[in-house]
Amino acid sequence: MSELVTGEAVALELRPAKLPSRVLAVVLDLAVAVAAYVAVTIALVASTSALDEAAQMAVSIAAFILLLVGGPIAVETLSHGRSLGKLACGLRVVRDDGGPIRFRHALVRGAVGVVEILMTFGVVACIASLVSARGRRLGDVFAGTLVVRERIPAGRTSFVPPPPPWLAGRFSGLDLSGVPDALWLAVRQYLTRMQQLDPQVGWAMAERLAADVAERTGAPAPQGVPPAAYLAAVMQERQAREARRTFSGGFAGGGPAAGGQMTGAPGTPGTSGPGMPYGMVPSPESAYPAYPAYPSPPAAPSSARSTPAPAPTPAPAPQDAGAERPATGFAPPA
Repeated sequence: MSELVTGEAVALELRPAKLPSRVLAVVLDLAVAVAAYVAVTIALVASTSALDEAAQMAVSIAAFILLLVGGPIAVETLSHGRSLGKLACGLRVVRDDGGPIRFRHALVRGAVGVVEILMTFGVVACIASLVSARGRRLGDVFAGTLVVRERIPAGRTSFVPPPPPWLAGRFSGLDLSGVPDALWLAVRQYLTRMQQLDPQVGWAMAERLAADVAERTGAPAPQGVPPAAYLAAVMQERQAREARRTFSGGFAGGGPAAGGQMTGAPGTPGTSGPGMPYGMVPSPESAYPAYPAYPSPPAAPSSARSTPAPAPTPAPAPQDAGAERPATGFAPPA
């Protein structure tokens, strides 16, 4: 798994490409480039037969540089890191921060690739990829790029569980700007793996993460809310703000008022649930997706348990002396 971290804490599923897939992609790209070079060379030889030997040599060198060096650079620049071979193998070249590459990145990769791929038949590139922790060749190191797998099986991706329905939108008023990216990454990793942890270890980890988040937001976690559910609600709020900022032209407001309650009569704008038309109040079962059972506090040792006291029997409610009693059909004598 790649260690790329963005401000949204979402670029965590990028996987560095392995050496076999990269070699196959390079072979496909070179095959296409060599085929184009041979075709162009044959056409140039036929069209420049009247020129002298020096002119023919200059034309051949120019064709070599344009097709075998400039061609891959232009293709990676225009396709944002997806050449024909990488597209066939499901690979892509990205920057170290996860963004798309530009012309300068493709230029450095192509210039260094002439030495480590073409002149050494790929030996230097293979050795550098085997030595690098993320499989980068020298061109990637100098250009600040990384080749990643773009096609990942859906079953292997991490899934952040949604919070319980009664916590959705409750933390819309929190100030999340003080939470660092490293803490968001730790929260995300815990939420995706909390069902696999030991109950006591998972509960202690959730309490520690919830305390760190509450300390940096300046608002304590609500009483009675499990720490794992609190973390899931805060993470959902952060992702919702980033989505609004991305798709609404920079708007990153908190949505509903603090507390996340939508009040008002049915038919009033702002009272509808997510995904429901105005004027409809969704039920809790249909308004939110299914959510997992969040970890509960670890059970106390058997020696510390005590027999719970029986619940007191509620006393009958006193009747009001002046209350009207039902008629019995009996009339007192006059």
